[in-house]
Amino acid sequence: MPRPSKPLLSVEMIVDAALRAVDANGDFTMPGIAAALGVRPSSLYNHVGARSEIVELLRDRAMSAVLVPAETDGDWAHRVAAIARSYRDAYAAHPRLIPLLTTHTVRSRPALAMYETLARAFDTAGLLPQEVLDAITVLDAFVLGSALDLSAPEQVWEAAGDIDPAFARALGHLDSPDRAHRAFEAGLAALLVGWGA
Repeated sequence: MPRPSKPLLSVEMIVDAALRAVDANGDFTMPGIAAALGVRPSSLYNHVGARSEIVELLRDRAMSAVLVPAETDGDWAHRVAAIARSYRDAYAAHPRLIPLLTTHTVRSRPALAMYETLARAFDTAGLLPQEVLDAITVLDAFVLGSALDLSAPEQVWEAAGDIDPAFARALGHLDSPDRAHRAFEAGLAALLVGWGA
């Protein structure tokens, strides 16, 4: 019997199917991926091992879209800002991936390489080792929250009845199409000033 001209199953096909499931449902199952690919679940295990391996492959996929600048590319703040913007954009493309990935230990080489670059940048800024870890954690939370904000409904808040006048004035700017981008840039600038101090 001749071999098929194209492989029936590959790691890339499995990751593609898992990502489609996460984009649609927020999670994936091994039987669901197998059914989508027209194979048995045992075939998946032969290619990728356990479910946790697929989760890390999904992280690899998302993190490979993050552009990490060279060490010579600007000062530490420029490098951190460039990573933050690219990191947010990569995860904004698949916001339902965020809750899944945050429940698993990070082992992905592209992810760890990004964190190493951030650690060196914060070290250059003069942060102490614990402050470096704190800064990375804060940046993670800020970036992933901002990625989720990009997928929020156009009208984030709907206040009925009596509301505080200051909040009412703020809500008067809800129709601004760049609200999420403006908020991200303002938050990033504030973080960089704080870390620089």
